[in-house]
Amino acid sequence: MITQVNRKATRVKRHQRIRRSLWGQAERPRLCVYRSNKHIYAQLVDDSKATTIVCASTLDTELKVAKPWNKDSAKSVGELIAKRAIEKGYKSVVFDRGGYIYHGRVAAVAEGAREAGLEF
Repeated sequence: MITQVNRKATRVKRHQRIRRSLWGQAERPRLCVYRSNKHIYAQLVDDSKATTIVCASTLDTELKVAKPWNKDSAKSVGELIAKRAIEKGYKSVVFDRGGYIYHGRVAAVAEGAREAGLEF
């Protein structure tokens, strides 16, 4: 009998496995990435207080991207979140890929954040 694979449930299980070892603190928050089919979202989270510090996505009016689903848009999201984090005084973060493979748009967010000045 063939079993159906639920990709979202598999990703969530993978993310939970990753989250066991990642923890965002006040001095080093967690940069988590969520990728949908059309948009990409990134946020800095302080897990000790359970609060979101800053967030950025392809839906931000500040970005003005023509194609929100490509790697260039993801890189600009990484640069934007890095700019906002540095304005708030955060220089070092822990990268949480959200259960996704570190490839494509997820890697582009990380690359953009690194180029804009974040360390991880």
